[in-house]
Amino acid sequence: MLKFSAALLCAVTLIGQPLASLSLSGRRAPSFSLPDGRLQQHDILDYRGKWLLLDFMKTDCPHCKELSKKLEGVMARYRGKVEVLGVVLPPDNQQTVARYIMETKITSPIVFDSSQTAIPYFKATPTTAGFDTPHLFAIDPNGMIVRDWGQVAVETPGFLGELDQLFNKK
Repeated sequence: MLKFSAALLCAVTLIGQPLASLSLSGRRAPSFSLPDGRLQQHDILDYRGKWLLLDFMKTDCPHCKELSKKLEGVMARYRGKVEVLGVVLPPDNQQTVARYIMETKITSPIVFDSSQTAIPYFKATPTTAGFDTPHLFAIDPNGMIVRDWGQVAVETPGFLGELDQLFNKK
């Protein structure tokens, strides 16, 4: 009975643990190839040699729109060194993404993860099946996740400075 109680206590502790407290960084970025609205495939391996900012987002999220605009500026400032790739899950579709691109005027691609291929980024399990949006992963030129930020973190005043520090490390 004591072992059962201890196991139950551990399970409740893990279940109650928010996703933000789980370490999502410090591991190789899971590979995937997903289509954009023009059905062009975007393979994460094509971004090796550059920094990749992988943005899990929703087109009806006002925080996502603000982040997309910030990331567009980062991509312009670090042209050739940093790429941005947006990832949407259903119910987003070609129409919602086309409208989002028109509203935000972003140039970075947005891919559709209809089969939830990219969800391993979040170490998803039945107890941690969801994630906040936007959620941004910084993947270094060698394909390692070095940092991730949830919605609250990307809205802090120091967020862009953190990106600058990452990209300017020698």
